[in-house]
Amino acid sequence: MNEQEEKPHFYGRRSGRRLRKAKAALMENFLPQVKLDPQNPLSFPIEHSKVYLEIGFGDGDHLAGHSAKHRDICYIGAEVFKNGIANLLSLITGIKQNDEVTDDIKLLPERTDNVRIWDDDIRLLFPLIKDNSIDRVFLLFPDPWPKKRHEARRFINPGNLKILARILKPGGVLRVATDHIIYKIWTLRQLHESPDFRWTAACGKDWKFEPSDWEPTKYQRKAIREGRRPVFLDFVRK
Repeated sequence: MNEQEEKPHFYGRRSGRRLRKAKAALMENFLPQVKLDPQNPLSFPIEHSKVYLEIGFGDGDHLAGHSAKHRDICYIGAEVFKNGIANLLSLITGIKQNDEVTDDIKLLPERTDNVRIWDDDIRLLFPLIKDNSIDRVFLLFPDPWPKKRHEARRFINPGNLKILARILKPGGVLRVATDHIIYKIWTLRQLHESPDFRWTAACGKDWKFEPSDWEPTKYQRKAIREGRRPVFLDFVRK
């Protein structure tokens, strides 16, 4: 997959259960307020020190928590699953699924306006992001596509790593979390073979335990309940 392809094939779900009234209202009335502008994807309404990108933010737990604690950092969250997007909007506005919703929807008062959402395939956004402009990329619990015939569907691959190396600043970090043994081995192999990244781990505690700035996710909690131990892999852009 490369940046020149206009519409790459997307594997995975775009929607799930029908949204309840409150979350449907968030999607209709509030998503446009925080939707990323493709003409100016790095433009934010607040002064910021860094820009972080989370690819496939799932239910939005990590993105909502991280962006609340780091108010001077701006975040681009990419996700195609509309139920996950609706859940993130619920987290940053405080509106629950059974709440009455008016047209005047606002962020929680303790938050800054530092999150922008890309609700399409991240590969369509990549060509719009300037070189050396992102400080950190999160790829947390991606679909492992464990069958060998589905290897090409895994996000971590040489083509995407070249693109991430282009948009990350030198010294920027790619963080990958997974609970799947196949994806862990695959990721370490792909990053080891990449000339653009260096694994930061010096010992087991550097990747077997949550980083100091970690925010737990729904998928992480599920993995732990089911007896799978997640790993947290940080790679520095050389």
